[in-house]
Amino acid sequence: MRLRIKKNDNVRVISGRDKGKTGRVLKVSPETSRALVEKINYVKKSTRKTKQDQQGGIIQKESPIHISNLMLVCPKCNMPTRIGVNTLKDGTKSRFCKKCQELLA
Repeated sequence: MRLRIKKNDNVRVISGRDKGKTGRVLKVSPETSRALVEKINYVKKSTRKTKQDQQGGIIQKESPIHISNLMLVCPKCNMPTRIGVNTLKDGTKSRFCKKCQELLA
């Protein structure tokens, strides 16, 4: 399965409890079709005091979110958009915005 969302892309959440929020993709996991997005899908986790980690208690951290709940935000039109893939003349593939036809990095 080929994923159209890559690391360092700006995405907007289109469903779930964080609907409407935007963030930068930190990590993509193709085998589970999930992405870790900055400041999105926070969960609380209890940690125990240990010698290495003297601070115990409840911490907040980001949890991966399914890629079907994310849409890429085009840097030119600044709107969430669908992504198309073109093959250029030199044989490389590039992504483009289907709204404004702008090539994405």
